[in-house]
Amino acid sequence: MSIPSGGPAAAPRVPEAVHRRRWAILGVLMFSLLIVVLDNSILNVAVKTIASPAPTGIGATQSQLEWAINSYTLVFAGLLFTAGLLGDRIGRKKVLLGGILLFGLGSALAAFSSSPGELITWRALMGFGAAFVMPATLAVLMNVFERDEQPKAIGIWAGSVGLGIAIGPITGGALLEHFWWGSIFLVNVPVVVIALIAMVLLVPDSRDPAPGRVDPLGVVLSIVGLVLLVYGIIRGGELASFTGIGVLAPLIGGLLVLAAFVWHEKRSPHPSIDISYFRKPAFSAAVAAIALVFFALMGVTFFSAFYLQSVRGYTALESGLLILPLAAAQMIFAPRARLVVDRFGAKAVCTVGMLLVAVGLAAFSLFTADTPLWILCVVFFVQGTGMAHIMPPVTVAVMQALPRERAGSGSAINNTFRQVGGALGIAVLGSVLSTVYRGDIEGHLDGVPAAARDVAGESIEATLGVAQKLGPAGKPLVAAANDAFISAMHVTALGSAAVALIGAAVVAAFLPGRPPAPGKPDQGEPDRAPLAAEEPVHQA
Repeated sequence: MSIPSGGPAAAPRVPEAVHRRRWAILGVLMFSLLIVVLDNSILNVAVKTIASPAPTGIGATQSQLEWAINSYTLVFAGLLFTAGLLGDRIGRKKVLLGGILLFGLGSALAAFSSSPGELITWRALMGFGAAFVMPATLAVLMNVFERDEQPKAIGIWAGSVGLGIAIGPITGGALLEHFWWGSIFLVNVPVVVIALIAMVLLVPDSRDPAPGRVDPLGVVLSIVGLVLLVYGIIRGGELASFTGIGVLAPLIGGLLVLAAFVWHEKRSPHPSIDISYFRKPAFSAAVAAIALVFFALMGVTFFSAFYLQSVRGYTALESGLLILPLAAAQMIFAPRARLVVDRFGAKAVCTVGMLLVAVGLAAFSLFTADTPLWILCVVFFVQGTGMAHIMPPVTVAVMQALPRERAGSGSAINNTFRQVGGALGIAVLGSVLSTVYRGDIEGHLDGVPAAARDVAGESIEATLGVAQKLGPAGKPLVAAANDAFISAMHVTALGSAAVALIGAAVVAAFLPGRPPAPGKPDQGEPDRAPLAAEEPVHQA
């Protein structure tokens, strides 16, 4: 498999009426995707406010706050694969409309939650809706753009994901400065209404014309396996340990169920996903690269928020603004990544991109409490540039490996590996950060009352909270907490960089090299199924 470029143009497969409005359709898809991605990052800046007693917040505990975030992630990751399959069968537009509607409903209910339990429940509903939105946006994109324009469209799509991650904290900080905590969810409602209207008017429907029989056992195994695996990852991150039975049981159970899923799919006459695709080195390398880059990046995103706010003292809004260079780099370079791939090949481009991400992550191991802001901005820009040259090519590699009628399945695979990789990065690297921090800070807690000593050692936020209660006597503890956190951040940053280097080795070994020159046939695998095997895109 290779990422095609040049050569004779393929016969048009998209109706002319759809082709003319393809860029408007992409705008609607990006709009829908943006609110889903943005919402998951926007909550991180509101946790302190939600933890405050009523009427400022709802008095959520640390564990309840974690589950307000994790309930979304758990449901979202568990249903991604099933959502992609459903879109291929009943129509991607229907799935997209239903998903965005559920997301909007969950947002409205979450905004007016009166207790942490309600917030956790409605966040799970939002995750349910989001699971049907994300794969459908990419599947629709593959069915409204011709093959030669897909890399450019996917680059723009990938750039919108980076934009959502970056502007989430900015939006959340701005809303919390002027409104109550529920505004971070309520703001989704008018956006959802606009997105629904635009989808009905512009987005065409498409589906697999010959999906075969439903594979209920495969669907159940995929949901159970993913939910158990992600739950174990989340639980390990909460406990900062992966050795307890409460963590190992769901982790091992999830892996066993997913192994049973693979075994069943290989033998089923009507599988949910053709496992043979994973025998292609380029396909497997692409999905592995997605998981590894998000493992590394989400880990550093997790600890950089504490570095900027707890150590450097910036507000949530200011911290969000400092991450803008990362978003800017993705918006600038992601849509143009295809041009670099055409010239140098996916192997070279993605390897260099991974190395740039590794350099950016390793730079955090040199940061201190006084590192100039312009250096932070340069590092974030380098990270964004690396991401912009990884995600579009590997996404193209995954999506163009599957027939267009299976676009929902391809998108689900792409997003599932990204979500699991990101969750694993936060859990594992967060555990490393917590363990190193606790080891460094324990020697400075001698003057802390015994009742507060265990709490003070949990995190830098907990230590600073105890130091504040001690008054002037707590100033040395603040300095010790900052030093301990920076030391822990250095170790975690090097771990993140090592994961990115593994990703560089994977893509260098298995992704396709430079594409064939124009006029020379690609000696790789044959192209997808002929046009007759595909169903035309239905106009709205």
